[in-house]
Amino acid sequence: MNYPLQLSFKLLAIASQIYVRDANGQLLGYVKQKLFKFKEDINVFADEAQTQHLYNIKADRVIDFSAKYNFTASNGQPLGSIKRKGMRSILKANYEVYDERDAQVYFIHEENAWIKVVDSLLGEIPVLGMFTGYLFNPAYIVERMDGTQVARLKKQPAFFEGVFQLDPLTQIAPEEEARMLLAVLAMTLLERARG
Repeated sequence: MNYPLQLSFKLLAIASQIYVRDANGQLLGYVKQKLFKFKEDINVFADEAQTQHLYNIKADRVIDFSAKYNFTASNGQPLGSIKRKGMRSILKANYEVYDERDAQVYFIHEENAWIKVVDSLLGEIPVLGMFTGYLFNPAYIVERMDGTQVARLKKQPAFFEGVFQLDPLTQIAPEEEARMLLAVLAMTLLERARG
C-alpha cells in the first residue's frame, strides 16, 4: 500500500460510510455500515458502487460494550478480529487485535486520554461543541505484542467530516496489512462519535 492512508467519513451522513484512499488519492476501499442492525455487520468494498466485495467485519453478539468484531475475506476466510478492552476503554481507548487463530497480535491504544476528556466536556457546550472536531484530534498507536509500534492513526482537523491519517512506523508485512487496516477501520467506526 502507498502510505500514508487517509480514512474519511461525513459526520452528518445517515449511515456511516468511510472512504480509504492511498497517498495518491486512489480509492482503496469503501466501507458502508448497515443501519438498524442489532448485530454490527460492516462490508468493505473496492469501489463506491459496491460491485467488488473485499471484506466483512461482523460482531459476535448483539450490541455489547466488549463485543468481538470478526474479519473475513469475501470468500469467507477468517482474517482475525478486534475487541475493545472493557473497562480500560472508558477513560482511554484500548483494543486487542487477534489473528485468524485467535492469538493476540496487536494492541491499539489512545496516545493521550486527556484529549478524550476535554473533547467530551467541551463537546457538550452549545456552539463551542461544533469546534471540538477541529481543535481536539485523538491519535492511536498500533503496537505488536513485543512493544514495537507498527502504525499511528491520527485524526486530522476538519469540519463536518472525520478525517484520519494512518502512517506506518515500521515495515509492515503484506499479510499483516489487511488485518491491521480492518482493525483500524473497525476501531474508527466504534470511536466515530468522538471529535
